Amino acid sequence: MESSQHIFPAADLAVIGAGVIGLAIAWRAAERGLDVVVLDRGDVGRGTSYVAAGMLAPVAEATPAEEALLELGLRSARSYPEFAARLARAAGVSAVSVGYLQCGTMLVARDGDEALALERELELRHRYGLGVERLRASEARRLEPGLAPALRLALELREDHAIDPRALTGALAAAARRAGVKLRERARVTGIELTGGRASGARLDDGSLVAARDVVIAAGTWADELEGIPPLARVPVRPIKGQILRLHDPAGPGLVTRVVRMGSSYIVPRGDGRYVIGATYEERGFDTTVTAGAMFDLLRDASELVPGVSELIVDEFSAGLRPATPDNLPVIGASSVPGLHWAGGHRRGGILLAPATAEIIVSSVTGEGPEPLARAFAPSRFAAAGAESPA
Repeated sequence: MESSQHIFPAADLAVIGAGVIGLAIAWRAAERGLDVVVLDRGDVGRGTSYVAAGMLAPVAEATPAEEALLELGLRSARSYPEFAARLARAAGVSAVSVGYLQCGTMLVARDGDEALALERELELRHRYGLGVERLRASEARRLEPGLAPALRLALELREDHAIDPRALTGALAAAARRAGVKLRERARVTGIELTGGRASGARLDDGSLVAARDVVIAAGTWADELEGIPPLARVPVRPIKGQILRLHDPAGPGLVTRVVRMGSSYIVPRGDGRYVIGATYEERGFDTTVTAGAMFDLLRDASELVPGVSELIVDEFSAGLRPATPDNLPVIGASSVPGLHWAGGHRRGGILLAPATAEIIVSSVTGEGPEPLARAFAPSRFAAAGAESPA
């Protein structure tokens, strides 16, 4: 859309979306001296990031077809200790308040078939040179006494940790505000403004324009609804539903001290007696209803391996929408439209990849250019699909 109307002073950077990705970009950009405004259709940090479990698990989620994503995930995970410490200082909070927990992860098998699958997972990680240790059932139970006797095999991944996304978004919002970022809640962006073929701001649903030299789309599953983006610069994003449980132990922490993953399910400790159990993976569009069947399946899988789960108190059962691209890889970097940048499609890796994504985007915005690793996630890979789409 072309227009010169605006009622807000121009910023260096407008970030659409106030989840972990958008907030991390805004904070890091402001630290570099940019004047930044963040626009969100709802409340800060209350979208997908609010529902996420917060696993920082590039080793656990390594797959043969996604080597570039593995490399990006490892880089981001290894940067988290410094990132979290720096964030705590910038937000003016204690390190604990950021929610980072260096707990490690354990992959477990309940029967012979799952044990065979875990052996293949072990071989894959050895092939990539990743840190992983094979554990007999007795060794695993010695490390995690809460595991069931029926356990067959386990893998310990010491480099995969966790963070509380709600604490993280709170700290990021505080750090961003202290750095001068303007956070505008309930500011629904309907489209990208173009002037002379260049991105020049974001149009809101009330018709007003937030002018900016550069615009970053970090709108999660809602990115596909934005108007004004030329077909060759568009990125198709779809929502993937995930139902997730939050519980606590009145007796305090200790049921499990590591993230425990069993197939597609997991238990994430917060270190203070709270636990997250998730998550389903459903192609249901924008449906965020929760179902009894999903809760039953999550509790059944978790309690089969950690029987004490059945004694926990349920605090919350909710559903979120993960943003995914057609090739299931994130889209990070400058688009074919000058001044327009994408930071989305992270699927279930948004929390993990936030530090690395922020660095790539800020480098793009400041004109430092993309690094070689970022090329695998460039928005240009969807240009052919955009060219075939009707105008």
